[in-house]
Amino acid sequence: MAEEILTLKEVATYLKLAEKTAYKLAAEGKLPGFKVGGSWRFKQTDIERWIEEKKTSSKDNNDKG
Repeated sequence: MAEEILTLKEVATYLKLAEKTAYKLAAEGKLPGFKVGGSWRFKQTDIERWIEEKKTSSKDNNDKG
């Protein structure tokens, strides 16, 4: 089964972010993505895994407070 590849615009919409914010996160290596011909692309499964990791680390940080 082929994994869906998302564009920067699609990821920004999916995460409800401004495209500029999604670009900045990707460029800083905070959002898992890769460049194809100078354009950012993202595997949907990587984005979903990243969301789960952020939820877990946020929960861990709240538990420590």
